[in-house]
Amino acid sequence: MKKLATLLLAAGLVLSAVSGASAIDFKAKGLWAIQFDYGGNSRATGGNNGTGYNQRGNGGLDQFDSQQRVRLQLEAVASEALSGTAWFEMNSQWGNGGSGSLGADRNIVVVKGAWLDWTPPNTDLKIRMGLQPLAMPSFTGAASVFDDDVAAVTFNYKFNDNVSLTALWARPYNDNGVDTNAGYGNRGSNASYLDNVDVGALLLPLTFDGVKVTPWVMLGAIGPNFASSATARSWVRDDDVTGHWAFATADQLGGAPGNAINRVAEGMLPVGGARHKDGTRTGTVQHAYATAFWAGLTGEVTAFDPFRFAWDVNYGSSSWPDDGSLNRAGWLASLLFEYKLDWGIPGLYGWYGSGDDSDPSNGSERMAVFDYNGNNQFSDFAFNGSPSIVTPREGVVSTNMAGTWGVGIRLKDFSFVEDLKHTLRVNYIGGTNSPDFARKYLSGGGRGYTAFGNGFNSTRGTFGNMYLTKLDSAVEFGLRTDYKVYDNLNIYLDANYLLMSINEDVWEGASFNGGTGNDKRTVRDPWNLQLGFVYSF
Repeated sequence: MKKLATLLLAAGLVLSAVSGASAIDFKAKGLWAIQFDYGGNSRATGGNNGTGYNQRGNGGLDQFDSQQRVRLQLEAVASEALSGTAWFEMNSQWGNGGSGSLGADRNIVVVKGAWLDWTPPNTDLKIRMGLQPLAMPSFTGAASVFDDDVAAVTFNYKFNDNVSLTALWARPYNDNGVDTNAGYGNRGSNASYLDNVDVGALLLPLTFDGVKVTPWVMLGAIGPNFASSATARSWVRDDDVTGHWAFATADQLGGAPGNAINRVAEGMLPVGGARHKDGTRTGTVQHAYATAFWAGLTGEVTAFDPFRFAWDVNYGSSSWPDDGSLNRAGWLASLLFEYKLDWGIPGLYGWYGSGDDSDPSNGSERMAVFDYNGNNQFSDFAFNGSPSIVTPREGVVSTNMAGTWGVGIRLKDFSFVEDLKHTLRVNYIGGTNSPDFARKYLSGGGRGYTAFGNGFNSTRGTFGNMYLTKLDSAVEFGLRTDYKVYDNLNIYLDANYLLMSINEDVWEGASFNGGTGNDKRTVRDPWNLQLGFVYSF
């Protein structure tokens, strides 16, 4: 009898476990995207005698490229107060030896997100913990501070229909460093010490009838060993600091294009690195935490529908205690006017970002940018704005708008045929950086720089940002067409052309759309044509 009771109890436990498991509701969503891409000169420089054969591609892309991406997001929902989400991604470049070549069974699946959503009992507080997408707010679609996937904890509390508060803590990086006491390239006992990067932010969304405003602030702490990973940067011995390995400044960072640590350092340090008043390098070695600060005021007015007015005003700075010439501080503001019609949305917009002055010893006057990987809605090609789901040829001028200004017009989502819509835009882009600074410290003279440096780069070692001065400019033309084949299948065609104007007096040795001899940097107008197929559910 005792054995029978034990068996019945065990069976009851099994059945209760099955019953508990069946209470979880699993939801799935995702997409399949395949893209064909043809373009030229998207990051092309070099002494090529006008032939074009030595021009470099963008991130390894050929003139014709084909790629695909699959994303699958699974959500396990226990109740409105508890759920967990896992987000997987598979990327493939067709013919790539690591992911898309013949016999393409490779390790190409990555975790894009994994987070837990829960609400404490009897409260309206919402908490998300884990690897998740985060972005600082923008109503114009042109913010350039932070937008990426990151390990974080976020808290959201809605006081009423008008006021809510979001607080977050994120740790983008940790355990990146090397022990400088162990010698160049060697990992020692201090390899993971003080190499963390932490940020915290507060956002206060305010919603009223026809008006939305969101003020926000973000603070950051950057460990002195953050950028000292031998796998992520190139240590450079500085002549001014004999026997020491200097802190990697923006132009000294190595690694693959798009390396995350390179992206942060490029946005937080002055272009050209730390310098004395006479222009010589300081050779700084960091021994204390650097601090960063951002603040923004964003909003929109829709009370006069169909008219819409939106704005973003952002300020960002980074402070490096061991060397003030590494500091960076500036601002970026953007405005957008739109008028919604039955057949489309015409719009007028503009932006201005502070630029560097001619004195390198006082740091940079451009806005510090933490990590911007979002879609800039002003520009598909010049900035990091392509809505393509697969990494395209974009960010030709820059991945963010710091150090630039511009005006643009667009006709968004206009349509005369059912299920077929278009967006047309024209942008004029100029630089706000000092020509004297670029001429003295970045251009010519054996410094290894041109207007585009290493493959359309403004500084050797960064991952693709141009350095536009007040004498440089570009005009961008873009046309995107979307065709809704089915409710879940979209085909798009995105065409872009960038008309460049680079001042040859500033950028010594640069030749625009021509030039002869290997001493000439031949720069041609970038262009791109992209055909994509996206199935989403």
